[in-house]
Amino acid sequence: MNHVVLTGDRPTGPLHLGHYFGSLANRVELQHRHRMYVLVADYQVITDRDLPGEIQRNITELLLDYLAIGLDPAKVMIFQHSAVPELNQLLLPFLSLVSMAELQRNPTVKDEILHSSQSAVSGLMFTYPVHQAADILFCKGTLVPVGRDQLPHVEVTRLVARRFNERYGTVFPVPEAMMGAQPSLKGLDGGKMSKSRGNSIPLKATEDETAALIRRAVTDADRRITFDEERRPGVSGLLTLAGLCLDRPPRELAEEIGDGGAARLKSVTTDAVNDFLRPIRKRRADLDEGAVRAVLREGNATARERAALTLEEVRQAMGF
Repeated sequence: MNHVVLTGDRPTGPLHLGHYFGSLANRVELQHRHRMYVLVADYQVITDRDLPGEIQRNITELLLDYLAIGLDPAKVMIFQHSAVPELNQLLLPFLSLVSMAELQRNPTVKDEILHSSQSAVSGLMFTYPVHQAADILFCKGTLVPVGRDQLPHVEVTRLVARRFNERYGTVFPVPEAMMGAQPSLKGLDGGKMSKSRGNSIPLKATEDETAALIRRAVTDADRRITFDEERRPGVSGLLTLAGLCLDRPPRELAEEIGDGGAARLKSVTTDAVNDFLRPIRKRRADLDEGAVRAVLREGNATARERAALTLEEVRQAMGF
């Protein structure tokens, strides 16, 4: 079956290995089989923060990461949220289909409120899942690669699509979520790897920066290296990371390291990560920023055309 895939990221900082193994690797594979839209979700930056930060620089960095990992502009349409006003017009009818109680119960929204850097929680935070529904449905998306923490948002999109079709006639497909092989990678502190928590390894990090980050990773005092995610999250997180980069089972690596302790574990992980990222870093260094921004301009124009068609369908279905 041929799908329309919608995925993307907020330009809040550098993409990291958690993004790669949780979603980005899927995108590189999917682009060869399905039509794909990749969203630079710049408006959504202010969902959980008062100011957008260095938004233009972050957008450029995001584009560089996308092309460096292997996304092909000839196969993938990359576009910027704020450049497609027709997309945002879908938010109003979609909000009328979801109750406030349903939004407040969303576990992902609760977690995002917990980790928000805003002085007060904004109304945009509660509408965030419906905003994502507009992102997915404007292009009639049918497949959404996500990490486990984003599954509740996809469920809101499915709910919006079903309710719109029931109330106004069938316009939207009901999309499916697609989980990555490694949906939630542990960070260097043993918690979930996240840009906002400062426990990640950016894809653009140099070899020396990567080595320094891994040296600071939290482990434990037990010299014998074993894989136990519940009781040894720091050690197991490094084993998982090295295993993903080497395409080897983490338990097998643990047996090899044995009594080598945290120092040996970190050395193995550093070599594995640097070897894995080397070709990505090389492609990134060869990219021209002007050409990268041109890719975004072309994607924005195509996305506006698609969004205008969908918005007109919605208006007609609703009787406007």
